[in-house]
Amino acid sequence: MNLTNTTNQKITEAANFIRERIKRKPLIGMITGTGLGNLTDSMEIDQNISYSQIPHFPESTVDSHAGILLSGIIAGKSILAMQGRFHIYEGYTVNEITFPVRAMAALGVKYLFISSAAGGLNPHFRPGELMILTDHINLTGNNPLIGRNFDETGAGFTDMTSAYNRDLIALARGKAIEEGINLNQGVYVGITGPSLETPAETRFLRMIGADAVGMSTVNEVIEAVHSGLKVLAIVAITNINLPDCMTGTSIEEVIANASKAAPTLARLLTEIIKDLEK
Repeated sequence: MNLTNTTNQKITEAANFIRERIKRKPLIGMITGTGLGNLTDSMEIDQNISYSQIPHFPESTVDSHAGILLSGIIAGKSILAMQGRFHIYEGYTVNEITFPVRAMAALGVKYLFISSAAGGLNPHFRPGELMILTDHINLTGNNPLIGRNFDETGAGFTDMTSAYNRDLIALARGKAIEEGINLNQGVYVGITGPSLETPAETRFLRMIGADAVGMSTVNEVIEAVHSGLKVLAIVAITNINLPDCMTGTSIEEVIANASKAAPTLARLLTEIIKDLEK
């Protein structure tokens, strides 16, 4: 059995395990990042599954990532939500990081909502604000489509022109206006971490067009687009990186500011979900 067939079998086993334990087919998959686990507080939960129980699923090693898969309802729509994700800096391969996205696709998920903490590069942003992703730059040095058997999994040369679904972006903007939420928009650059950016790196990232920087998201989005999912990604700006007056940033500060942004993000996502087509 070749590597692709082996991976596909693992995806099938994980999806079947989850399917047997949830009450309904999920419409929306959700991935929550650092300090954002309580985005699921408004969810009517009918099942929670530890990642460690799911066949072939990675396990979260970061303290602020609970490592629990939740099934339930938000605004009348079926949700499968990950409390915590996986990162390259944890030692995982890019295919392990995106394994849950493939499992969600196998379960019939139509939409993928991604959230994460991010450092602000745009000087007009403020800590605690939100930014909707309109595009990204992948500087992780990885791509989940490398080495795949595309006869079985689809076209490898996936079009990323509209990786972030334009209809979902328009819906999110409209809901933000209705709710009086300041929703920035911009380009996210993905790096590996875990070290934070130097002033020179920060200047470079801003020069190439990035508005926010983080250590996740981009490979999950590539996998989701390849799998035919409609993607919406919103990050919490946790600190502002200005290369000419850099100040120290701690993980505690990142988590605290992400947690402050979480209730606003949860309210916005709930309003968006209300208007999603089943």
